[in-house]
Amino acid sequence: MDTQHHCLLLFTCLLTLAASLPTLDIRNLYLLNGTLDDVINAPPESSQPDDDGTHVRQVRDIGPHAPAAHGWPKDCSEMPAGSRSGVYIIQPKGLHQLVVFCEMNVTHGGWTVIQRNQKDTPVTWAEAWSTYKYGFGSVRGEYWLGTEYIHQIAKQKVYQVRFVIQDSAGATSFADYNLFSVEDEEHGYRLRLGAYAGTAGDAMTSDNPSTMHDNMKFSTKDRDQDTYSKNCAYSYEGGWWYSACYSVRLNFKGGLSWGSLCKGNCQSSLVLIKPAHYC
Repeated sequence: MDTQHHCLLLFTCLLTLAASLPTLDIRNLYLLNGTLDDVINAPPESSQPDDDGTHVRQVRDIGPHAPAAHGWPKDCSEMPAGSRSGVYIIQPKGLHQLVVFCEMNVTHGGWTVIQRNQKDTPVTWAEAWSTYKYGFGSVRGEYWLGTEYIHQIAKQKVYQVRFVIQDSAGATSFADYNLFSVEDEEHGYRLRLGAYAGTAGDAMTSDNPSTMHDNMKFSTKDRDQDTYSKNCAYSYEGGWWYSACYSVRLNFKGGLSWGSLCKGNCQSSLVLIKPAHYC
């Protein structure tokens, strides 16, 4: 009778603990192979009794955790001061939770990584519209966060974007645009950029209408929204904001391109966004 009472009490405690944990609905957890082990701000793992019902497994606590009163951070700019770069859970306004990589070491930190790639990537970038919409790859390696999720994050505030490009010699350059937004799916996830500053060259807002990316809708191999007579995304094996066709080619398996900096032989790319700051 004492044993039954002990088990009942233990089970009740476990239910109470589970109820106190933050509610999770992470739709893109597949970017982490379905595990929370590498998530820096993941909640404690639910304790479970062993098969004999008498022992409790250790609770994992790798915080910092989401403040109960304020919910999950809406993007990486809301991570606590001193947080390290890595995988975090965020929850954009009106959306479910997402796992993202937060870059905390570049220019005061707080950047949400929406794209990472390298020329020898195992990721196949020639994906369909639905795959680009919700993201693919590995959040710890090369990945696309998802066109829909990029739109949802960037509509919360006024955002800026930084493109970080490693050229053929391994040198790193950057291109900043002080405004960044992506319209909704109904409007083709059209890209809007602000003024350029940086060292990589302004390859996204080229004066040549055939290589313009700013103000372009997003195209994939199965949804052609470019200004070319054919399908740029199909021909060049990766979704992007094409005109007819490109000055920038970052979503690609092989040598990447960024304007005149490196044409087909860039080694890697990183695309980061965070809220813009104005006086």
